[in-house]
Amino acid sequence: MNGYSYRLYQHPEDKMADPGVVRYSREELTEMTTYQLRTICSKEKLIEGFANTLDREGFIATILKFRGTEERLLIGSPVPGGEERLQTAIRRYLRTPLGERGTKVPARITLYEGLRLDERDGCRLEGAAAFSGTNALLVNEQMELCGILNVVESVSKPGTFCLTRNRDAYLKRSANRNYSLLFFSRNDSDYLYRIYNQNKPLPPVNLHYCRLPAADLEIREPELTEAVLAIDFGTSNTTAGAYLDGAYVQTPCSQDLLNGTVRLDAINYAAFPDPAAPDGQWIELLPTVVRVADCSDPSNIRYQFGHEALLYRKKLGSGTQATVFHGIKRWVNDYARSEEVSDASGNSTHVRRSDIIRAYLAYVIETAEHQFKCRFRNLHMSSPVKLKAQFLDMYAEILPEYRLETEDSLDEGMAVLYNTIADRFQQNRFEDGETYKALVIDCGGGTTDLSSCRFRIEDGHMSYRLDVQTTYENGDTNFGGNNLTYRIMQYMKIVFAEYYSCGETVTDIDSLIGIPSGDVFRHVDEAGVASVYERLEERYREAELLLPTRFREYGSHTREDYNRVRNNAHFLWEMAENMKTEFFRKTGILRNRFHSGSGDVREHDLKITGVDRWYLSVREQGRFKDRYEFPDVVFTIQEINHLIKADIYEIVRKFLEDFYQSGELQTYSIIKLTGQSCRIDVFREALKEFVPGRTIQFTQKAGETDRVPDLKLACLRGAIRYLGDKKAGIIQTHVTHQAAVIPYAVTAYTHSRSEKVLISTLDRVNTAQGSISRPWGAAEIEFCLKDMNGKLRQKYSYPSRPDSFQPVLYEDIAETYGRNIPQDETDSIVNEEVKFFVFGGGQNWGFHVVPVARRQEQLYLGAKRFFAFENDLSEIDFFDGLK
Repeated sequence: MNGYSYRLYQHPEDKMADPGVVRYSREELTEMTTYQLRTICSKEKLIEGFANTLDREGFIATILKFRGTEERLLIGSPVPGGEERLQTAIRRYLRTPLGERGTKVPARITLYEGLRLDERDGCRLEGAAAFSGTNALLVNEQMELCGILNVVESVSKPGTFCLTRNRDAYLKRSANRNYSLLFFSRNDSDYLYRIYNQNKPLPPVNLHYCRLPAADLEIREPELTEAVLAIDFGTSNTTAGAYLDGAYVQTPCSQDLLNGTVRLDAINYAAFPDPAAPDGQWIELLPTVVRVADCSDPSNIRYQFGHEALLYRKKLGSGTQATVFHGIKRWVNDYARSEEVSDASGNSTHVRRSDIIRAYLAYVIETAEHQFKCRFRNLHMSSPVKLKAQFLDMYAEILPEYRLETEDSLDEGMAVLYNTIADRFQQNRFEDGETYKALVIDCGGGTTDLSSCRFRIEDGHMSYRLDVQTTYENGDTNFGGNNLTYRIMQYMKIVFAEYYSCGETVTDIDSLIGIPSGDVFRHVDEAGVASVYERLEERYREAELLLPTRFREYGSHTREDYNRVRNNAHFLWEMAENMKTEFFRKTGILRNRFHSGSGDVREHDLKITGVDRWYLSVREQGRFKDRYEFPDVVFTIQEINHLIKADIYEIVRKFLEDFYQSGELQTYSIIKLTGQSCRIDVFREALKEFVPGRTIQFTQKAGETDRVPDLKLACLRGAIRYLGDKKAGIIQTHVTHQAAVIPYAVTAYTHSRSEKVLISTLDRVNTAQGSISRPWGAAEIEFCLKDMNGKLRQKYSYPSRPDSFQPVLYEDIAETYGRNIPQDETDSIVNEEVKFFVFGGGQNWGFHVVPVARRQEQLYLGAKRFFAFENDLSEIDFFDGLK
């Protein structure tokens, strides 16, 4: 099979030098297992690799000998004493000038202290092929070292070259501003690298250099801006952006204005590098994924984020021991917990979840600061409406150096809705003084929420007056875009397992879901959603025997078997996610299949997806066999729509049926769909079962084919527009958050084992309350959380410590807890009785427990404790190795 590789990305020089041949670096080979190294030798037909018995280092040496990529020794992060050693080398060994050699530097160069320089900054060189992959030094007229840069080949435009620098690389302003750039041959550049990194003497050399004046080079310190950086921290993906007016900094970077990476008086979105993208494209979306790159020093753990983390997982398969975290947003209610992490070298340590979240958000902020050439101190962090207080508390704790918007902070649903309201302002499409009602359905990567809003717009003499009342109505913490990806993964696993066992595929979607497409909604109404997928779930369990993905169950097997199964799970998930994304990008693709190679091919309505590394392991006669051939299978969008139709209708029905039955749904003039998953047409089709189509609003633009859908940016754009309109005085707002409806019940058992309901399902969070009694000596009381169907979700334990209770008067209790602990209830407490009061958590999504006791006619008050309704945003973890 041509093009097989564990490497998904090649340096441009590798591609041009020997097209079709995959090359490997030592760094990526050292992260692979011995089995993966042996497989590469076999597939690349490196006879020396498998004809002899080699150990791990022998395999690496063999691959580097025949398929190794040329190492580029580029100076990056600072090393103690490195600058001094470089300065000494310049003064002693810089002897032989080479002349200009046709190399030209940009007319104007601006460098920022503490900010990296990369290809997007447009600092391009002409005629610099001889210096590709080398270090360049910035010096002044007295040959004093002022900065360290690198010369690299452009990813987006192979054959062109640009200057780059690490954000922490040495850079300083000098009194003498007659700067020059020194360029070196590869050998001399490598010598400088070793001088910089090795604290031991090297033999003297004669350095050959090319010195080019940089007459208009300026070194700046990034300005502190009052602009607010808005971040939409998502379960699956994160976006960030800011409105930048002409005065956001005193001196905007002219090169960025010319390149279009900064647009004044407009909303600017932060873009993130995607190494796997064609032509090195940057994208305004960062996967919420964190990979541990190096934890050898627990005080300075190095991480990889987003696209880079995903690329390493693809490139190295699942043989690496490096820890990868998905959906870290789910940790909001338990972010103080520690996680055990490990890197590819086997180092392990413990790190707090809050530190991982902080590192990820810091990367987002640093990327935005690099793009906009400023320092942010004001942040707006959007959050789900029901967990707004918890998220703001978490952000305030883990990002204490920033000023968080709290008074003008918008929840995700309100931000999406304001984006629509702002459009009405601009288009003058509103009735002055009329009240509108809207429902917002936000289907994200891991959860789905329903919130309602009532708003009125008045056109005042100096601004618009906006009165908004929002309410969280319902939600499902276990349904989101990942559920749809999992459904597609199930179908792919069944089809691939059949292909590898029989050599052909006879299973189609109709044999797994025998209900005609037009009858799916009615069947869900009558028999429930589980009945639709009974046959598919059964076949999925059968496929596990041949093509296993539940790698947690292989913990007691050999390491190679465990890695094979884990690779199956991650590989199938990646294929399913990519196919889902491609089908629903509105590009006219109706069919999809896979082929060998790194590029994609489109033939009319057929998308042929190139896969560099196709590798699945199947069980045959009790042993694993690795399969590299591509199944001859074509998937159609009609199959996928039929596959996910029941799941989507069930979530819509769950949210809207009560509104529909009561007739209240007809009073809403706007039904707003947001979140990437809502771009699927089945959502609109399901909604039409309850409301007229003209009421439904998608924020997706017609014909939209961008890699970042408008639906994903709606929340971020709404928050930025709201902050900008408030700052400019365009609007005066009065926002009221109504108490949310609780979709759970809280119960406890009496001494006679009868269950007592303390908080009822569908109570408002500000009115829900109840109590249960225990004797003074009881050390612990257990509370149960149940869903709307009476199913137990989780249990909580309150440890009672009567010796810590404080004597109080009822007036003291009333001052703190008000109507949550009525006087009638405390008056009825008898001696030696402890009554545990349970009431809604107010702005926090959960409930409080407060014990009040009486002893010798004296009231005592115990400590209040908060319990979250959901410890994680989603209880279903699709990456836990049990799917």
